[in-house]
Amino acid sequence: MLNVSNLRVSYGAIEVIHGIDLQVNQGECVALIGANGAGKSSTLKAICGLVPATAGTIEFEGQDITNQSGHSIVKAGITMCPEGRQVFPQMTTLQNLKMGAYPRKDAEQAADVEEMMDMFPILRDRAHQAAGTLSGGEQEMLAIGRALMARPKLCIFDEPSLGLAPKIVAEVGEAIARVKEMGKTILLVEQNSAMALRLADRAYLFEAGEIVLSGTGAELQSHPDVAKAYLGH
Repeated sequence: MLNVSNLRVSYGAIEVIHGIDLQVNQGECVALIGANGAGKSSTLKAICGLVPATAGTIEFEGQDITNQSGHSIVKAGITMCPEGRQVFPQMTTLQNLKMGAYPRKDAEQAADVEEMMDMFPILRDRAHQAAGTLSGGEQEMLAIGRALMARPKLCIFDEPSLGLAPKIVAEVGEAIARVKEMGKTILLVEQNSAMALRLADRAYLFEAGEIVLSGTGAELQSHPDVAKAYLGH
């Protein structure tokens, strides 16, 4: 479904992604793990059209989407659940959900809002509450629901557990597992490597803007270097 080939990304004169290759097949959950600053989020931003690729190609369902605009990429079927949630704080939970369906023109949006509220019951309880007053965990559920409202073919998660308490991190992991059970294709960047590798069918390990290791989630979980550096054992 997604094929990234020889991708390079720079911020000014500083290159941060050094010619990486990665693939995501339909129905998979693929995780990108690694330390802060390794290039994971920059890779996601290039895929979503938020930062330019200086070299390489990004193909989605056989179409070249390299350096297309962000809204064009959303219309193609890729949606990001961004780092830090990025909800619209002055708008209600319900309004935030509806914003996720902004590119859509069909008549099924109300049914999808109900589905998201069934999936995340706390969103129904908070439907008319300003999103900025929700807890971090509640905002993360809202951000996931908002992303799903676009009916994406590929759903990208950027650091969904960032800044959340351990109990809430577990709930976020369960929520992503439910998205996977819906049949959605997922690309996941997550600092909690143990959670990411449990969810992932396949994973890539980033170091200093390069992919240094790849394999199934189970293979990376059992790899001694990954276990020592990222899993705490």
